[in-house]
Amino acid sequence: MDNATQINDSRKTDAAFTHVPIEILVSVGRARPLVRDLLQLEEGSVLLLDKRVEDLVELYVGDRLIGMGVLEIAESGEQQGQLCVRLVDVNDLSPSGV
Repeated sequence: MDNATQINDSRKTDAAFTHVPIEILVSVGRARPLVRDLLQLEEGSVLLLDKRVEDLVELYVGDRLIGMGVLEIAESGEQQGQLCVRLVDVNDLSPSGV
């Protein structure tokens, strides 16, 4: 197989994967309650996180940090009122950036 054929086959394979959905986890903060405090939680309890509303959130695919963003509320269109993330930093996602 020549180099041009290998490149063409690689592009077809890459294109096939572009339609596969992935899950992105958005981490807004962490809580570290004592076990006794955790056992006392009930509906209406407040669990304090280690971040503030204006702090950046982290975006993960699996255990890999892919970027940072800020939480916003969509203001128009079908998603109006829905929570969303505006990306402010995207990590290098290329295979060489692993």
